[in-house]
Amino acid sequence: MADLSSLAELRSSSPVVQTAPVREKKVDAQGRSYATGKRKNAVARVWVKPGNGTITVNGRDVTVYFARPVLRMLINQPFQTARCEGEFDVVCTVTGGGLSGQAGALRHGISRALTFFDPAMRPALKAGGFLTRDPRVVERKKYGKHKARRSTQFSKR
Repeated sequence: MADLSSLAELRSSSPVVQTAPVREKKVDAQGRSYATGKRKNAVARVWVKPGNGTITVNGRDVTVYFARPVLRMLINQPFQTARCEGEFDVVCTVTGGGLSGQAGALRHGISRALTFFDPAMRPALKAGGFLTRDPRVVERKKYGKHKARRSTQFSKR
């Protein structure tokens, strides 16, 4: 930036305009887009490619792995927001945590992979809050406590 010594020079100088970074499509040789999603202690490695909407989790169908409809609804939210239901096949491996955390990690991973596959989907997914990693994790247990915050029972005598 130029050294401005007076207000006249400041008025005559051109304003600095910052542009948003241009995001490029990130696809491997097989036409897949890869992303990692995280939630609590669960980590999901997700590959997204054009297809007929099949979702495979750890080698099993999504209806078998996530039996609860609420968890399947959570996983399908990024596709509904980006208006591309049934257009992509998802293959993923999920480790750690429980089923709820794994479903959240898978949703995060699918959202990130969709933005890598088609950067035009990013504004809709960003507005829906799917690209933000949920930072909430289980609080550690402290010594002298029964749980993270639960104290011992008080007794007057």
